[in-house]
Amino acid sequence: MELPAAVIIHNELLGMKGKEGRLVALHATGYYELIINFGESDHRVLMPIEATVLIAAEAEHEWESGVELEP
Repeated sequence: MELPAAVIIHNELLGMKGKEGRLVALHATGYYELIINFGESDHRVLMPIEATVLIAAEAEHEWESGVELEP
């Protein structure tokens, strides 16, 4: 995923389920740096990686993982 990336955010601590935002950075200290719209303004938010699920907003049309699974 190239940054910035449009994402869908799920975080139980903040009650977010399907909130749209932009991922702008990943910090080694364990945080996603996101831009999220609240009301009429965009805000920069740091969210803990271990408590947050991000889903790419754009669906993948082709999958090239490079990993082969044996039966």
